[in-house]
Amino acid sequence: MEKENDINRGRSNKGGGIAENILAFLDASVTKDTQDANDDRIAFLEAVFAASIVPESGFPPTNKMSEAVFQILRLGKSLELIMASFQLLNELDKRYPWVYLSNSSSSASLDLVVVKEAWLPFVLGLGTNDSEREAAHKKSGATLDSSGFHLLIQDIAAVAGEEKFQALDTKSLGSMLLFQYLVNVLVADILPRNSVYEETMNWALLRESLLNVLLGSRKLNYKGLVRDCLTIICGLCQIQSAFSNDKICLENYVAKPSDSCDTAVAIALPEIGQNTCIAMQKLLILIMELDISKKKADVKGLTTRADGVRTPLVEVILDELTYNKGLLSPFLQVFNEPKWKLDIILQYFWKYIAKPSIRTRRSTDFVDDETFNGALKCFSNGTSTKGIIKRIGIKEIQLLLAHGYKAQLLLLSEQCPAEAISDSQEDVRGNSLVEISKNMISAFNSLRRTDECMEISSYVKEAMFTAATLLSKKS
Repeated sequence: MEKENDINRGRSNKGGGIAENILAFLDASVTKDTQDANDDRIAFLEAVFAASIVPESGFPPTNKMSEAVFQILRLGKSLELIMASFQLLNELDKRYPWVYLSNSSSSASLDLVVVKEAWLPFVLGLGTNDSEREAAHKKSGATLDSSGFHLLIQDIAAVAGEEKFQALDTKSLGSMLLFQYLVNVLVADILPRNSVYEETMNWALLRESLLNVLLGSRKLNYKGLVRDCLTIICGLCQIQSAFSNDKICLENYVAKPSDSCDTAVAIALPEIGQNTCIAMQKLLILIMELDISKKKADVKGLTTRADGVRTPLVEVILDELTYNKGLLSPFLQVFNEPKWKLDIILQYFWKYIAKPSIRTRRSTDFVDDETFNGALKCFSNGTSTKGIIKRIGIKEIQLLLAHGYKAQLLLLSEQCPAEAISDSQEDVRGNSLVEISKNMISAFNSLRRTDECMEISSYVKEAMFTAATLLSKKS
């Protein structure tokens, strides 16, 4: 526990005189917007970096120092200040983690160490008046509770839903960077907890995680939060496309900023927009993994009434994607984690595809196979294909199959890397690829026979070309 003691000493008394000198750089009014005040804030950030990050024997920032850096991130009005404070906060959290794993001297297992005195950007579980707290968040740049976190996401969703991204300003980019930082905090808090939970099945470790407490707050409109998250990840889809070699989109949104758009903002927008999409995907995956862990704990009788009941995130996402089908394409385009992407696609299919309750010789293709290959087999004849088209829609089916196929290929390659598998494993993987590719082409042929006027998008054509190429190589 030596690291724990070092961190605790640093946060309690080490470098107190230096901390006071560093804090002296800041003006008493954190909201003053003058060049001199901004210069003082830059000097403050540089001083914190020099004292806590540069030297190997640097001291952890005091809570007042960390809070001051966080206030600059929340209230800064220049891109330079916002970026500098964002980067500094992430560096500090990496150098001085508040939750980490430590080797136990008495056993080979890892112990979870939580530094109770550490400063955090969240304040959760406190009984403060909602309206007072929301007003305080907006005025002082204080730490966030669950409602403050949702308000931040709502602000980003409001600008992400706009058609003209040139209207985005420094404040909008600051909100995106703040969100990215908060997701980094949630990730750093839950990953070590989850590692120990997997070994010990001690649900209390995850129950006390920032993410679980955040989602369990009665002040949080959970389904509204998910809806806003999907608005962001789909609304920023064009920015991610711009950052991924879409030169036309890049020209429209970056090279030709409007009169009201700062040039620096226009240049920073594609990268910050893409990283916001990545952070949102991280958040959604964290919640889905937490749902799985909670389900395991519930099955083993480790949860209590105090844990409450929350609809699994995958079900909420499915409801939103089926209610607003316009979200399906951008969501599948941006959400690229293959395991969860395939799981969402399969649950989407099984929500509409009725599986026979009685096994017969004629229904052998449908026997309890809830894999992607099983979904493909549901298109094996015209009658079933026509029924699925009626329930889901021809365009939606194409998207689901194409994205599902690519996700399945990625999973197979990750599970059996070509350079690390034996000949027998290579044969198994090859057979799986051949069968899935055959069924993929068969499914699309069935769709085309059922709807001769079916239009095929470039993404779907690419998936079909991949399937045909794999089959030709294996034949």
